[in-house]
Amino acid sequence: MSNSEKNKKILLELVKLPENSRCADCGAADPDWASYKLGVFVCLNCSGIHRSLSSRVKSIRLDFWEDDLVEFMKSAGNAKARSVYEKDVPPFYYRPQETDCSALREQWIRAKYQRMEFTGGIKYPPLAYTTGMFEGLLLKKGRDNTTYLKRKFVLSERDFTLTYYNKEDESKGPKAVISIKDLNANFQPQKMNHPHGLQITYQRDDHIRNLYVYHESSEEIVAWYNAIRAARYAYLKTAYPTGSDEELVPKITRNFLKEGYMEKTGPLQKEPFKKRWFSLDSQNRKLLYFKNPLDAEELGVIFVGTESYGYSVKVCIPKHARGNKWKFGIRVETPERQFMFMCEQEREQKEWLDALKKVMSRPMSPQDYAAEANIKLKR
Repeated sequence: MSNSEKNKKILLELVKLPENSRCADCGAADPDWASYKLGVFVCLNCSGIHRSLSSRVKSIRLDFWEDDLVEFMKSAGNAKARSVYEKDVPPFYYRPQETDCSALREQWIRAKYQRMEFTGGIKYPPLAYTTGMFEGLLLKKGRDNTTYLKRKFVLSERDFTLTYYNKEDESKGPKAVISIKDLNANFQPQKMNHPHGLQITYQRDDHIRNLYVYHESSEEIVAWYNAIRAARYAYLKTAYPTGSDEELVPKITRNFLKEGYMEKTGPLQKEPFKKRWFSLDSQNRKLLYFKNPLDAEELGVIFVGTESYGYSVKVCIPKHARGNKWKFGIRVETPERQFMFMCEQEREQKEWLDALKKVMSRPMSPQDYAAEANIKLKR
């Protein structure tokens, strides 16, 4: 066995160890790249970010490894790096997964290894997203058009509010003061057609309101995202003082379980099918539908309860369909009525079925029963 083959074998054995078997940065399985500057094993996507930081990366399988570099990797590894670079990550700070957008993954890697934000000790100046007050300009989409204009946003952890102004001049008062209580934020680069697109969702009166914002700097928009998460975490700690981080952190922000177009007909199932954009909020058990993906308000909302309370979802073929172009049907049944949807592809039909069944299989909380009753009252 040549020296090159011997080193390759050692590296392949190292990456099979439990602490190295997932990417050090996004958790992807079976990483096949490594940073021989930091001593971590990473996936292909994260290796590209490391390379942009001059972090010196090599392929475990394809590149030549010198003996001294292999010895360094043997003495290092993901667990050792994590004990240094992730020593003091705030509970609210979002740790990206492999399916998250590139802006989140890049800024997580830069925060760890370049800016050394989580190595412990007092930071001076303090990290902006940890100060309890965050303000700046974001580009916000107009309510009824596709134009993005600069708007000033102010986040106050003390008041549990996010405020924004239509003009930079605050003397005319805010356009909206949004309670942190019902606020959610999630990245939407594909839907918004911008790599730093952020969707902010909150409850206003009887409707869900969406704001679509971005910043040209990925560092700035990710800082906004984590500042929002910090404020949400502080609110949850106040609202649920006995709640553990294990219970509260998953409630800080969330991605939609499933989104996409489906065709929808009316309550009699004889009305023409119309194409609508659907978003499934699994935490709040709501299936929202919109005329267009970037609409400010929903057209309607369907509560998704449990099977034991009369909710179900199954494949179906409509008997009296008019105007539908798609052929893969779904029927959602609630105690009050049936809803008929059509998907363009069989794969999408299966994804919607699986997502809805996942929500229906989860027991309802007291808050869920209250939300269900509130939706029934609106009808």
